[in-house]
Amino acid sequence: MNPHEMTIKEVKEFLLTCKSLTEEAQALFAADVRSGVQAAYKQWHRRMEKAQQLHQRWLDMSTHEQELWEKGYAHIAGVDEVGRGPLAGPVVTAAVILSPDFYLPGLDDSKKVPAARREEMYEQIMEQAVAVSVSLSDAALIDEINIFQATLRAMQTAVQNLSIVPDITLNDAVTIPQLSVEQRPIIGGDGKSISIAAASIIAKVERDRMMKEYDTQYPGYGFASNMGYGTAEHLAALRVQGPCRIHRRSFGGVLVP
Repeated sequence: MNPHEMTIKEVKEFLLTCKSLTEEAQALFAADVRSGVQAAYKQWHRRMEKAQQLHQRWLDMSTHEQELWEKGYAHIAGVDEVGRGPLAGPVVTAAVILSPDFYLPGLDDSKKVPAARREEMYEQIMEQAVAVSVSLSDAALIDEINIFQATLRAMQTAVQNLSIVPDITLNDAVTIPQLSVEQRPIIGGDGKSISIAAASIIAKVERDRMMKEYDTQYPGYGFASNMGYGTAEHLAALRVQGPCRIHRRSFGGVLVP
């Protein structure tokens, strides 16, 4: 591939879809004095560097899974929760089993992924995962048994409701009680394991969708934007309207009449 034999438009179109170049070809593009070619080549180079970074990040986050797959663990379930901190709404958990050939570069802790990209990843995970299960604990249960116990209960249910019994679970930081399968808690697991990160994405998207629905049922609190967290808007609404059915009345900041 010789850029000197191509128009600038042809170079741009070629580099837009090109995924690799030999060192000789790169040298030819780098030596082309046309500013349009230089701009296109630099953009391509940045894109390749970003792709390499994402691939390396994927490899780093797959170390737990690769180790277990190599030991013969066929079904590894990542487990995570979303929504322990808000003043309103459920805590939502997900359990996800991925196959060894699953590949989704950019997958990470849901808090680090932009909302639009989370939605895309959610669809890919739901379509390609071996098994996915979602469970929740609502505000009433959270008030009854506390947020930590309610989270563990939802995690337990999510794992037990998987269509395939996992050989082991990788959990974000916690050990889930009353599970008969082997467990591996990982501190900060949603940023260290692709399985836990996938569960984080599923739980986050599911909960955000729920909170947007609640916003239509209980207007005025801003649930569609604050997702139940204690923003200034939310706290101001609580002072005026008081709590609604999905508020966690055991949480400080929720004003009970």
